[in-house]
Amino acid sequence: MDGHEEETTVAVIGAGPAGLTAAYLLTKAGVAVTVLEADPQFVGGISRTVEYKGFRFDIGGHRFFSKSREVEDLWTELLGADLVERPRSSRILYRSRFYSYPLKAAEALRNLGLLESIRCVSSYLWARVFPIPSPRSFEDWVTNHFGQRLFRMFFKTYTEKVWGMDCREISADWAAQRIKGLSLMTAIRSAVFPSRRPARREAEIKTLIGWFRYPRLGPGMMWEAAARKMVAAGGHLRMGCRVVGLELLPAPAAPRWRVVYRDATDQEHAVRADHVICSAALRDVIPALRPTAGPSVLEAARMLRYRDFITVALIVRPGRPLEDNWIYIHDPGVKVGRIQNFRSWSPDMVPDAALACYGLEYFCFASDGMWLSSDKDLIALATRELVQLGLAATEDVLDGTVVRQPRAYPVYDAGYATRVELIRTSLSSYPGLHPVGRNGMHKYNNQDHAMMTAMLTVRNILAAAPLYDAWAVNEDAAYHESGGASGERLVPRRVDDAATR
Repeated sequence: MDGHEEETTVAVIGAGPAGLTAAYLLTKAGVAVTVLEADPQFVGGISRTVEYKGFRFDIGGHRFFSKSREVEDLWTELLGADLVERPRSSRILYRSRFYSYPLKAAEALRNLGLLESIRCVSSYLWARVFPIPSPRSFEDWVTNHFGQRLFRMFFKTYTEKVWGMDCREISADWAAQRIKGLSLMTAIRSAVFPSRRPARREAEIKTLIGWFRYPRLGPGMMWEAAARKMVAAGGHLRMGCRVVGLELLPAPAAPRWRVVYRDATDQEHAVRADHVICSAALRDVIPALRPTAGPSVLEAARMLRYRDFITVALIVRPGRPLEDNWIYIHDPGVKVGRIQNFRSWSPDMVPDAALACYGLEYFCFASDGMWLSSDKDLIALATRELVQLGLAATEDVLDGTVVRQPRAYPVYDAGYATRVELIRTSLSSYPGLHPVGRNGMHKYNNQDHAMMTAMLTVRNILAAAPLYDAWAVNEDAAYHESGGASGERLVPRRVDDAATR
């Protein structure tokens, strides 16, 4: 420790969408804020933009679409004209053929052929007449809504790549939320009667949205703007600073917090604050707390797991240009799960009009051999698979780079809900500590949901009263009072675990 301890009103851990939303809104209100970000270079967390030789790409692809007008207005406030409107274009690649997503009935009929189409429709009708009673698994639920044949073609392979679980092991409640409002008939109606603009944004099925907004130079542009404006308003941003301790200090009037962190040179420093807004992973936060959490809480945090994520960005001379924002890969013969086409997210992401930048996405665990592979081997794998899928020739892949994103998705294993609830209850005994965001609350959510948890937390701090429960923000970034709709955006969980809830 160098002996210096910074004083502030609110310490924010993490400069992702949740942390920077909170910091920006607090500084606008005149509150002293210090943000601590472990990454030495990037803000934005998983919503950052990486640049490689002038090519920009993001980690997973981030549509800027929300049913919350408050969130949409904040995006506009932060980025203005640099937030451009883009058409949503995504397809499924199955057996070397492309299928639009959402479904286009005539195209699907042509690609599948008459006989296979009859089989699919017959399978769907059978499922409607003889549905699986009380569907318990993801496979059960999707089969009831699409039929067994379409489930195997368009849901099974991709879902199992992403989550590392058999679809029979994933609870049906996740499917009901994730594919909410969508069935074969609704998809066909959308294809036959398309709407260029939704009449009511908040009423649209998210799976079928046709337009979204996107920062001209990638999502990191949004959070770089938020960081600049926060600093311009008097806030402090400390990059390359990893929090190693969270100590609740007794005080005559009210408890205060002492946040200990190590900088890029491994020097130890501290910030004293009245409040801590924390978007760091619960698995890391709980062991750092002082007074120490109880043994059962520490064990619950230790058992939290995450699905990790690799992007291999390939610079390609495209033989046939692709218009898709991304392509779902439903081929069990390759490991890649999804391919982003960053020029279609924004033309300004790719500096050379003759080239393309494709992001091949691999879902894994940090203990997997894939995660531990060298960048050279991962680039070689991605190149082989891109060629195998017919999307490029070997000689047209010019360069590549690799980004590993740990803890991209909270995991959903048996006992997940019980562990998080135990941790949440324990945190109520630490006044002034506010978990927000995806990893901070161990919730599989989008950035608009993460932002809304931060917005409500800011309101509570400014009012000096717990007016809102940030845990009650649902998957549409809407707030529900206690006793209303569930505040949890569901994550895949095992059938046996869901049955106990």
